[in-house]
Amino acid sequence: MRIVHCFRSPVGGIFRHVRDLTEAQVAAGHKVGIVCDSTTGGEFEERLFSALSDRLELGVHRTPMQRHVGPGDLAAAWRTFRLIKELRPDIVHGHGAKGGVYARLFGTLLRVFRSRVARLYSPHGGSLHYDENTTTGKVFFGLERLMGRFTDHLLFVSDYERRTYRQKVGEPPIPNSLVYNGLRAGEFEPVALEADAADFLYIGMMRDLKGPDLFLDALARVEAAAGRPLRAVMVGDGDDLSSYKQQAIRLGFGERVRFVPPTAARQAFAFGRVIVIPSRAEAMPYIVLEALAAGKTMVATGVGGIPEIFPAGSPALVQPDVGSLAQAMGRALSDPDGFARLMPTASDLKARFSAEVMAAEIVAAYEHALARMR
Repeated sequence: MRIVHCFRSPVGGIFRHVRDLTEAQVAAGHKVGIVCDSTTGGEFEERLFSALSDRLELGVHRTPMQRHVGPGDLAAAWRTFRLIKELRPDIVHGHGAKGGVYARLFGTLLRVFRSRVARLYSPHGGSLHYDENTTTGKVFFGLERLMGRFTDHLLFVSDYERRTYRQKVGEPPIPNSLVYNGLRAGEFEPVALEADAADFLYIGMMRDLKGPDLFLDALARVEAAAGRPLRAVMVGDGDDLSSYKQQAIRLGFGERVRFVPPTAARQAFAFGRVIVIPSRAEAMPYIVLEALAAGKTMVATGVGGIPEIFPAGSPALVQPDVGSLAQAMGRALSDPDGFARLMPTASDLKARFSAEVMAAEIVAAYEHALARMR
């Protein structure tokens, strides 16, 4: 098959998901390409693209794509359509809200030109994070209902995401599957800590949705309760990075909170003893799976698909507020061995979150979509 993955921002979990898929699909003999935004990402992402480009027969194609809807969308859409059309895909797989609209819209246009193209969509949270009672939410969910007519298969990365779609958009009128994100065998090797590892570690995009502000406020409370200075490392980049640096200064952390540019996850795991995932919303975050597979201790908010990873009722899962985070972080600090025993076992993770199974089930969805077209 000729497979094109379309998404906007080449950072975070969506990019990791696409990289895993392309690797498995190339190994299976498919011709794969990527179309995504050219204005996001940095040196770290550029290195990842360099490693990918030689293996993708249909190439890596980057063009400016706006995050928000605006006048520039028309020009961006036309450029993206031309790129996808030239690749002559059998499969157009859209990831995230913007990638999902582009993939399904342009896949439909290609059918008008008598091309046989299957259109698949993975929300990865995306527009599903909006409140259905707001005007913005109503617009986006109305658009999702409309786009359902131009979709051959929906792929959800968590049961939470599938339930949210049904609640906010409606029962999908098309085939749909739950396919968990997966890890490779080598990712289950433990990662040793650096000699001067910090007490806590945040890894993720620097935007309020991911909760860096909650992390810093909770860290201040834990430090006050502990009665001693604590250290933290925050790994990531984003439009709001400068505001979090200013917040750390206001809270008086100084050099005890160190900000680090995007770094390979397994390298970053060595920077801190307890990883904190303070997200306000998620779908099925790779960073949680990667950290637990590497033997890390974690405090995480119980949002999105995260509770599907942990044992039911795990005390490691908290509400996305400063008080709940601080309480769990304090417990992890005072009883590290006991808190570590709350984490899911490697054998349980391996049984449910396999990259090989993920890739095989998604390719099966492609084949099913093509068969229905015939």
